[in-house]
Amino acid sequence: MKSIRTSLVVMLVAAFTLVSFLAALNGYRASMEKAEELLDAQLRYASDILTSVGPGYSAEPGSVNGADGFVFQIWDGAELLLRSTSAPTSPLTPFIAGYRYVNFAGYRWRTLTVASGEQRWSMVAERADVRHLLAESVVLESVTPLLLWLPLAALLIWVVVGWGLAPLRDLSRQINRKASDDLAPLQYAQPPAELRQVIESTNGLLLRLAAALQREKHFASHAAHELRTPISALKIHLHNLEGEIGPDSSALAHANAGVDRMQHLVEQLLDLARTQPELIKANFHSVDLHALARRVTADCWPEFEARGQSLSLTGGAVLMQGDEAMLEILLRNLLDNARKYTPADGEIAVFAGRRGGRVVLEVADSGAGIPEAEREHVFERFYRAAERLQDGVPGAGLGLAIVQHIVQLHGARISLGASPLGSGLAVTVTFVGGVGADA
Repeated sequence: MKSIRTSLVVMLVAAFTLVSFLAALNGYRASMEKAEELLDAQLRYASDILTSVGPGYSAEPGSVNGADGFVFQIWDGAELLLRSTSAPTSPLTPFIAGYRYVNFAGYRWRTLTVASGEQRWSMVAERADVRHLLAESVVLESVTPLLLWLPLAALLIWVVVGWGLAPLRDLSRQINRKASDDLAPLQYAQPPAELRQVIESTNGLLLRLAAALQREKHFASHAAHELRTPISALKIHLHNLEGEIGPDSSALAHANAGVDRMQHLVEQLLDLARTQPELIKANFHSVDLHALARRVTADCWPEFEARGQSLSLTGGAVLMQGDEAMLEILLRNLLDNARKYTPADGEIAVFAGRRGGRVVLEVADSGAGIPEAEREHVFERFYRAAERLQDGVPGAGLGLAIVQHIVQLHGARISLGASPLGSGLAVTVTFVGGVGADA
């Protein structure tokens, strides 16, 4: 769709051109009529000069040269007294006083016949095409400048329309400057009447969005907190039950697994509720990403060792601006996914350092990976790839959604690709600038 400015300029230039054309056409017609009157007056003046020739004057017909496109005759009754060289020897018009158009010598002529006395007639004629060319040249000289000024008028209209749309551009810049978490109403002092309704509607939408996000945060946070208490009670009862029926009960194992999944979901909901921009960005400080990765991998090592998986860390010390707690959640979610979807005796490799001039965090595994067709969906909340559902690996589909949210808050970029370990998935987080840049 074209811009409003372009559309307005095109319509205004078209309207201006149409009005100018109609005005020029009307002016042309009026000017041609006026020119016709002036040229007829010139014929009358020429006729008056001929009429002033004395009645006793006689000359050999054809002995007087006339101007190009102009002829005359003087008759005394049926006798031709005087004529211009180009004039015929027969009367130009009937002996009737007045203006008329006649044809002779291959042209159309405008004639004037004037009677002076009973027998004396003077006839003057001017070629119609010469008259019209002269009149048109005069008219076109007055109309042509108007046409030549059209480009300048279009430029002027472009500037004026741009000036008129300046408040709209100011409003657009104000909206673009708002942070993703800034849902405060727009402030615009004395807006134009055309923008007032737009601003009011936008502010209403922002208020509704703020209320909806607040309800979502409160729901996730309160629901997760309220669920923690019964889950803790369930785990205590299951532990007591294990002492009564023994640890080999399959039903008890399924119950413990279900409670663990529920506890994991509750913890992820809490993490999601905590990943709010207004809460995170205030806590940004200098973080050594490699030291953080070393601490987290050391904490998680027993879980990998229990499955016979190898866990390695490479890279080097690198400082960046970020929220340490959120970056720890990010890495723990990536490690948790890698551990669950990598078979026993598999390999997980973590890189935290600088690569290609950027700060990079990467977790690669030797598992089954994710098909390329599903990679763009795995960041959606509660989405789980079909192959992972078939594997029966427990999960809620929130881990990568939380990871992507934290990545976005740090001005970073996340990508899924082939693992350098021969099979599996590599999740790469690149801090490309802004709040996630090097400290």
